[in-house]
Amino acid sequence: MLREVEKPSAKDNEILIRIHATAVTSGDVRLRKADPFAVRFFFGLLKPKKTILGLALAGEIETVGRDVKLFKEADPVFGTTGLGLGAYAEYKCLPEKSVLTIKPNNITYEEAAAIPFGGTTALYFIRKGNIQSGQKVLIYGASGAVGTAAVQLAKYFGAEVTGVCSTTNMEMVKTLGAGKVIDYTLNDFTKSGETYDVIFDTVGKSSFSGCIRSLKKNGCLLLASAGLSHMFQGLWTSMTSGRKVISGIINEKAEDMVFLKMLIESGQLKSVIDRSYPLEQIAEAHRYVEKGHKKGNVVITVA
Repeated sequence: MLREVEKPSAKDNEILIRIHATAVTSGDVRLRKADPFAVRFFFGLLKPKKTILGLALAGEIETVGRDVKLFKEADPVFGTTGLGLGAYAEYKCLPEKSVLTIKPNNITYEEAAAIPFGGTTALYFIRKGNIQSGQKVLIYGASGAVGTAAVQLAKYFGAEVTGVCSTTNMEMVKTLGAGKVIDYTLNDFTKSGETYDVIFDTVGKSSFSGCIRSLKKNGCLLLASAGLSHMFQGLWTSMTSGRKVISGIINEKAEDMVFLKMLIESGQLKSVIDRSYPLEQIAEAHRYVEKGHKKGNVVITVA
């Protein structure tokens, strides 16, 4: 439900952004539903502490605080709001040292809004997994927001990428750089006997034990959407074998957005947008994302 709120004013170290586009992500859906319980713990046990959701944004700086040095008025920017949320609005104030940078001039605001959530998440885990040239890397959930970014980033770092997705998304995943694509509706990659240096489950829907069996002896399992049980299993696996399991909350940095911007400008990373909705239809966008079948990103245009 849309409602009028007071327009925010930038503090001395803040910028006021006029938002042109945002995105509905799986993270936004989890926050709205306060699921799992850890989300409820951090964002309000009985009612949400943050009443305006939204993690990703792209827009234009309207005003800057007097102490701001990194940006100026009229700068086009894109990035994430972090735990502050609030991108589902016409305006958002953020500290100048937030996870933001200047928008690439070769993409639209809508395309820019599709990058931050999946891009920063994928980049964090790929760096944690130390993906290198020549490694065999499997991306599970390769057609989602995190997955489409992960395929492109793993390819950039020189890996031999295998994507796992549904039938309808196989061609798209191939165009993003996957050398091989497995249709999970027809084949279970954990039963093929193939092993990988890194397996990256971007959606939290693969078999933990199956993934471990499909790793090489010193392989690494990356879990972008792990529940508590998988976190504990991962900790035990890391302690008792040569295999490593990495999960948890990502640590975003402004430098990550600068890196992603560089890849976009050089044509090595592109946005994947499934659908676009106006802000007035954001509830419908959430219903669509919650079904779990979106291809890439769902973008919201802010009039």
